[in-house]
Amino acid sequence: MKTFTGGIRFSFCILTFSFAVLAVGCTIPVVPYRAVYEDPVNYVRLERDETVLPEWPPSAHAHPLVLRFEDVARILDGISVREHRVWVQTWMQGEAPLMAAFRPDELALLSRQIAAAFVVAQPDERVTFYLSQPQTSVKRIITSGGLYLHGTELHITMGNWQVLYGIPTYGMIYDRRYPMRPTAAKDFDLFFDPSEAIIDQQHSLLDIMLANARDELVIDLTKVIPGVGVSSSGR
Repeated sequence: MKTFTGGIRFSFCILTFSFAVLAVGCTIPVVPYRAVYEDPVNYVRLERDETVLPEWPPSAHAHPLVLRFEDVARILDGISVREHRVWVQTWMQGEAPLMAAFRPDELALLSRQIAAAFVVAQPDERVTFYLSQPQTSVKRIITSGGLYLHGTELHITMGNWQVLYGIPTYGMIYDRRYPMRPTAAKDFDLFFDPSEAIIDQQHSLLDIMLANARDELVIDLTKVIPGVGVSSSGR
């Protein structure tokens, strides 16, 4: 009897260990962040930027930086979005109309909170944002992305724009965890006014075909905010 009981206990321990390993393997990795603002449906955070290497100082961002929320609002208000169309669609339908990237209420929220985030952002962090419009208990329309300042170049990436996101039946929620990552194939291009402030980037043919060539804007801040200063922390 003792041998039988010991065998059961041994088998139970092995089974428990196996489930523990499986659970760890299925755990969604959590991105470390510092919350700047958060309400039940929106947030602005500071996340560690893995592209910044401690052993390579030039990779550090120009944070912290003091920007007026009016200047941040001017930048965000200058961003517009257009549905991405391949040349056949453009030939048949023409270009899609330009649409403002953010609604007035989103602009008011983001401009103040992003300005506050830049004040406390470290050289190895980027500012991320997440905006949500609940539609049902399991569906919402999301807009998310991130930005950072490198020298006087402001990099803005849109992970999602007005995407209808449905929470999967297995309950794993990705959209709030990863604001920089798309939850669906990107079908939009970003534009900025004034266009002369845009710094052109090189893109591969694959990025162009997958509509990933215009999901990031690099803006020369000196052409948008005259006399903008850059903190020596990032340089």
